[in-house]
Amino acid sequence: MLSLTVFAPLVAAALLLAARRLPDRVVVWAWVVVAAGEFALTVALWVTYDGEGIGHETDRPWIPGAGAAYHVGVDGLSLPLLALTAVVFLMCAVHTLRREGERDVRRFAALFLALETTCLGLFAALDLILFFLFFDLSIVGMYLVIAGWGHGARAARSALRFFLYTFVGSLALLLGFIGLYAASSPHTFDLVELTADPPLRGEGAGGALVLLAVCVGLAVKTPTFPFHTWLPPAHTDAPAAGSAVLAAVLLKMGTYGFVRIAMPVLPDAWRTYALVVVVVGVVSVLYGALVALAQTGFKRMVAYTSVNHMGYILLALGAAGMLGGGDTGTRTVAVSGAVAQMVSHGLITGALFLLSGVLWDRAGTYAMDAFGGLAGPAPRFAALTALAAFASLGLPGFSGFVAEFQIFAGSLGPAPVPTALALLGILVTAGLFLRALHRVFLGPPGSATAPVHDLRPAETWSVVPLLALSVAVGLAPRWLLDTVEPAARRVVELVSR
Repeated sequence: MLSLTVFAPLVAAALLLAARRLPDRVVVWAWVVVAAGEFALTVALWVTYDGEGIGHETDRPWIPGAGAAYHVGVDGLSLPLLALTAVVFLMCAVHTLRREGERDVRRFAALFLALETTCLGLFAALDLILFFLFFDLSIVGMYLVIAGWGHGARAARSALRFFLYTFVGSLALLLGFIGLYAASSPHTFDLVELTADPPLRGEGAGGALVLLAVCVGLAVKTPTFPFHTWLPPAHTDAPAAGSAVLAAVLLKMGTYGFVRIAMPVLPDAWRTYALVVVVVGVVSVLYGALVALAQTGFKRMVAYTSVNHMGYILLALGAAGMLGGGDTGTRTVAVSGAVAQMVSHGLITGALFLLSGVLWDRAGTYAMDAFGGLAGPAPRFAALTALAAFASLGLPGFSGFVAEFQIFAGSLGPAPVPTALALLGILVTAGLFLRALHRVFLGPPGSATAPVHDLRPAETWSVVPLLALSVAVGLAPRWLLDTVEPAARRVVELVSR
C-alpha cells in the first residue's frame, strides 16, 4: 500500500498529460479526486501502523552492485510528514479550482501530482540513494513551478537561483552519502543497516567531514542561516500553491533529513558538534524574525518567518545531542517537539501562503502599504489570515504552541542560554504579525486601485482544513504525539550510544 501511495500521483500525472483534450474543469477536479485519494491512503497507512519500528516495509534489490535498494517504510517520524504532504497537496488542488480557464492548467496539475510523488517518496525512503533521487527530483519540480507559473518579471531568475542553490546543496549531500557508503562494511546505502551499525564511530575527522557534507546539503534545503538567501525571492515570485508546497513540504525534507539521517547514522559527530547546531538554530530564529519584521511585502515577510521556525527545529535537535544536561525523557520531548513543529509549520504557513495569493490575485502586489481596511470588504479573508497569524506566533489552542512548548521544555536543560535567547523570537514574531494585520486589514486604505473582494469558495475551503487541523493538534495533541514519541525516543537512544 505504501508504494501505491507514493506512485499513484505520478501515474495520474502521466494520464493527465496524455489526455490533451480534457476541459480545464475536468482536469482540476481529477486532480482534486486523486489528491483526496492520496490523503485517504495516508490515513489508512497511519491507522494500520502498529506503532513499533518500521511498518509497511518493502525492500527489493535495485542497484545490487552499489548496495542500493528500493527500500521504503514508515514510522513515527515519517507518517506525520506523509500525512502533511497529502493534505497540503489536496488543499493546493482545491485552491486551484479558481484557476479554471487560466493558462495550461493541465500541465500545472500534472506537475504538482508528479511533485507529490517526489515528496511522499522521500519521506518513505529507507535507502540513501532513493532518498537522494527524490530529493533531487523535487528540486526540478519546484523549479518548473516557479519558472513556468511564477508571477513578476523576476520569476525565471528566482527559479534559477532556487535551483542552483539547492542543487549545489544536493551535491554536498551526495558527497556525504558516498562517504557513509565507503566507510560502511559491507558497503551499503541502506538506512536501517547504517543506523544499526554507524560506519564512522570513533573516527573524529572522517565523521566530522561527512557530517559537514550532509548538514550543508540539508541546511540549504531547510533553509537555515546563512543558506537561506534563495528562499525569499523563490517564495515571492512563486504562485500561491507553489509557495504553499515549498514552505509546507519541501523545507521539511531538510529537517527530516537531520532527524532521519544525520543524528542516528552519525551519533558521535552529532554529539561533538551539537552546540554548533544549537547556535545555528538560535541565529536562524532571531535573524529570521528580525528580518521578517523589516519587510514591507506580506509574502516576503511570511517567507522569512520560515527561517525563524526552522531555527526552532535545529535548536531542539541540537539540544537532543548535548548529553551534558537533561535526561533521555527531556531530550525525547525536544525531538518530539521538532517533529511536531514540522507538521505545525506546514499547516500554518501553507495556509498563510495560500491566503497571500489573494492579495496578488486581486491587486497584483504584496506590498502591505498598498492595502488597508480590508476587514470591511473581505471579512472572511481577514478572519482566516488573523487565525493563521495567531497560530504562527504560537498562541495556545494552536499546533504552534504545542510544538514550541515541547521544544523549549526539552531544550532548556541541555542548552539553557540558547533556549532563553530563542524565546525572544516569539516576541518579535508576535510584533511583526500584529503589525502586518493592522496595516493590511485595520489601517487606512492604501494605494491599491483594484477592489479586494472576499475569498471565493475554493480559496476558503483550501485554507479552513489546514487551520482546523492546527486547532485539532493544539487542543488534542495526543493523536499526533503518541505516534511521534516512540520514534523520537529511539532517535535519542541512537544518538546517546
